[in-house]
Amino acid sequence: MGKITVIVPQQLAGERLDKALSLLYPEHSRARLQSWIKAGNVAVDNKVLRQKDTVKAGQSIVVIPEFEPDERHSGEAIPLDIIHEDREILIINKPAGLIVHPGAGNPEHTLLNALLYYHSGLEQVARAGIVQRLDKDTSGIMVIAKTPTVHTYLVRQLRDRNIHREYQAVVTGAMTGGGRIEAPIGRHHLHRKHMAVVASGKPAITHYRIIKKYPAVTHLMVRLETGRTHQIRVHMAHLHHPVIGDPVYGGRRRLPANIPQSLAEVIRAFPRQALHAFRIELVHPASNKLMRWTAPLPADMRDLIDALENGE
Repeated sequence: MGKITVIVPQQLAGERLDKALSLLYPEHSRARLQSWIKAGNVAVDNKVLRQKDTVKAGQSIVVIPEFEPDERHSGEAIPLDIIHEDREILIINKPAGLIVHPGAGNPEHTLLNALLYYHSGLEQVARAGIVQRLDKDTSGIMVIAKTPTVHTYLVRQLRDRNIHREYQAVVTGAMTGGGRIEAPIGRHHLHRKHMAVVASGKPAITHYRIIKKYPAVTHLMVRLETGRTHQIRVHMAHLHHPVIGDPVYGGRRRLPANIPQSLAEVIRAFPRQALHAFRIELVHPASNKLMRWTAPLPADMRDLIDALENGE
């Protein structure tokens, strides 16, 4: 079972131990952290404290994560497309259609189950090492932490916008140029399972540039500066250029009347949002070197782009 070690920063001096831990390790719930404190799995300068005790700047906190059986999920023999693996991380290419994490209505057959089968040690890592999520029908690259310490490191890197992610998307309409979208995202005021650009939402920034324009659609490279739920899909819909095939934010698929009927049918029939996590760049937690990986476009998006190139 891996240990997590952190030094209390100056800005958390005087905070309760449980609150300080919840700020240092946002990937764990405060209730879980409190249970570890009560169980003696947390030491501050080699002393076991109470959750209400305060911490001082410079103190060393060591946490030994321990997950209860009901917090675990079973492994399943689901194939993984592994791009890179070392002692600290896995880089995988998630296929469209695979749910990332079990939830209501989807208790199994997820990426998390596949990861637990592939590497049983991930039982001791929060969310089986999953750092960021992709929607079920978004394909592409993901980073997985293999130890609790690396998971904490990567979650912080993501929070501090030090992990760079680029996507390829095919969107409705012929866009005129690249740009930057800065529009807050929060829950839709009527459809609570949907996200929307709302004044009360969390800050969200998306950058995009054109790979190629077609008569009816545009092929984009999109870079996330923040990572809100459905961010690219919501932001592109906000620009009135929704991602092709998006069942939630796509609206009616209006296409120019002068494009070939066969091409229009290909676009309308695309079975998912045409969105693929193409590239990830991060500072490796062990070597401290900047590393970059890419995941090639899946067959369905290649076929879509080929149809656009051929105009039929």
